[in-house]
Amino acid sequence: MPEQSSDIPRFIGSEIYRNSSYGKWHPLRVPRVSTVMDLARAMGWLAPGQFVQSPRAKPEALALWHDPDYLAALVRAEDRQEVTEADRARYGLGTASNPVFAEMYRRPATGAGGSLLAGEMLAGGGVVYHPAGGTHHGLRGRANGFCYLNDPVLAILSLRRNGARRVAYVDIDAHHPDGVEEAFADDGDVLMISVHEEHRWPFTGALEDQGVGNLFNLPVPRGLNDTEFAAILDQLILPCVAAFRADAVVLQCGADAVDEDPLSRLALSNNAHWAAVAALRPMAPRYLVLGGGGYNPWSVGRLWAGVWATLAGHDIPDRLPPLAEAVLRGLTFEGNSRGRNPPDHLFTTLRDTPRPGPLRDEIRTRLARLGERPAP
Repeated sequence: MPEQSSDIPRFIGSEIYRNSSYGKWHPLRVPRVSTVMDLARAMGWLAPGQFVQSPRAKPEALALWHDPDYLAALVRAEDRQEVTEADRARYGLGTASNPVFAEMYRRPATGAGGSLLAGEMLAGGGVVYHPAGGTHHGLRGRANGFCYLNDPVLAILSLRRNGARRVAYVDIDAHHPDGVEEAFADDGDVLMISVHEEHRWPFTGALEDQGVGNLFNLPVPRGLNDTEFAAILDQLILPCVAAFRADAVVLQCGADAVDEDPLSRLALSNNAHWAAVAALRPMAPRYLVLGGGGYNPWSVGRLWAGVWATLAGHDIPDRLPPLAEAVLRGLTFEGNSRGRNPPDHLFTTLRDTPRPGPLRDEIRTRLARLGERPAP
């Protein structure tokens, strides 16, 4: 691999995300990574050499964590475009959540390849953005929750193979990262912090779950607002990461905790995510930001484009220029009520209006309980 400068943030992407889909009615039918790529280019935010083509990982590389027999079943399902009943039952393939589609191995293997590459690119320090990453539900030997592979796990293992002994993993997706917890709950060299909506699939990540390692789960009630997230960032996330003294920070920046998303009932603005991106950046010499959930094409594209602006030092304008506006106006969101007559600001801006609110007692109480635990 050619030597990478650690001074310039890098953006890992691929065209495979533009033309592949989980199916007409699947939540991941919407364009996401391609929208972020198009917005970054329309804004002039990708300098020469900043964009890195994601490789497609081979099964041998994915076996760093995933079971070889599961990987063989995934490749077989793509080749045959069907699964046996036995494979469906054993591996979770060919289900409504994880359907058979044309690129069902190649697409997740490209995302996983990008996360493996990121660990190598960060061997000397720096910042990498990989919005196609963040598939945090994938299990060692089974597809799960729209995730055929678990690229955050592979990213952490790659970082550790390339010199980062202690890794802090922060997940602000609306859904709990059950696959990442499966991998690292008992690993003292991985700090795991998850902020996720309570009473929502996969129904894991209880406040009491501590594992043997450094595990902090914060389930939050519906309606989580920017004021509450700021308190969580200041009172839980940043102090824990600082105390852990990580060699690398991995942020899973799922975009489904914003008010517009159809698969959660949280109410953040994208400013909350950008604040987390900025605050975590100086806390370790290696910084990897992944994507994750997000099922409204406009809110995902705007949020993740703003993540790149935050990492790369670009100002976010009050009004988008015509080329960027055209990218957002070219999106469709069929089959969902939030796709009908979207408000004009979803086309003309990146930044949401802030969504402050009260800091509810139940969040204060949960933060206090986590604060009573020993520092990582």
